[in-house]
Amino acid sequence: METVKFGRTGLDVSPICLGAMSFGDPENWIHDWVLNEEDSRQIIRKSLDLGINFFDTANIYSKGESERILGRALKDFADREDIVVATKLFSSMRDRPNGGGLSRKAIMHEIDQSLGRLGMDYVDLYIIHRWDYNTPIEETMEALHDVVKSGKARYIGASAMYAWQFQKAQYIAEKNGWTKFVSMQNHYNLLYREEEREMMPLCEDMGIAVTPYSPLASGRLAREWSVETERSRTDKIQEMKYGKTEEQDEIVADRVGDIAEKKGVSRSQVALAWLLHKPQVVAPIIGATKEKYLDDAAAALEIVLTKEEMDYLEEVYIPHEVTGPNPYPE
Repeated sequence: METVKFGRTGLDVSPICLGAMSFGDPENWIHDWVLNEEDSRQIIRKSLDLGINFFDTANIYSKGESERILGRALKDFADREDIVVATKLFSSMRDRPNGGGLSRKAIMHEIDQSLGRLGMDYVDLYIIHRWDYNTPIEETMEALHDVVKSGKARYIGASAMYAWQFQKAQYIAEKNGWTKFVSMQNHYNLLYREEEREMMPLCEDMGIAVTPYSPLASGRLAREWSVETERSRTDKIQEMKYGKTEEQDEIVADRVGDIAEKKGVSRSQVALAWLLHKPQVVAPIIGATKEKYLDDAAAALEIVLTKEEMDYLEEVYIPHEVTGPNPYPE
């Protein structure tokens, strides 16, 4: 698997990123379908064998267990300087004052906690998981700048916010000579394309690396619509994201199936290929729980979709409620 440049940086990443939300402790996380450490290590090893060098986790995933599992596996299976590791912060890690958010105190504490769990001296990419309405963005951006200058992170990124918020953060950083974001991890797939209104054009204009999460819409684009899985039955978050538009979303999913059948490939390969044809997208984040899903992701890199096929997939989309960014405070 050949690497690509990460936006306008000199960083080399694989065009597929392995997301680590699926790794952790089913007893200590909101999803009971996450993999234990033994099964997680097999997925991580397989991804490295395929040439994936880009890994994404967060402090909140299984309350830190995802970082521990990922860090131990990468230490055993890879050379640190060959891989790119991202982690995130924002969500509350403890039910006490200063337990979460993007204050200077929280950022300085959480980067050290994440590095300790990962067993690393630095992360390549430190991402703010959401927008913090309770902390001035100036405080957040200066603290992130200091994290980079301390050597604990090489780059910083953002995730799941409104375009005006991302632009404001970039402006504040540039105005003060602080480190700017180089990436946006947003909710973007064939069933949810609201990011095309403002965020995607902004990222293209600014040279921001886009790393979409939920590229298969929590699996809804990877199978026939009527097929149920353990995740589809128990994952309340995916119901919140897609439950109100199922009738129209099914039409989109059926068209993914039409093209998959025509090309003799899987549905997930078509859905990922569609994302990879978007110029702003550098590396979709794949949350694989089985090795075959990684094979599908790697195969998607070879699929070419014509303009007619892209139009066929896109033309039946209807607007969705915005999901991902923190809602405006009341």
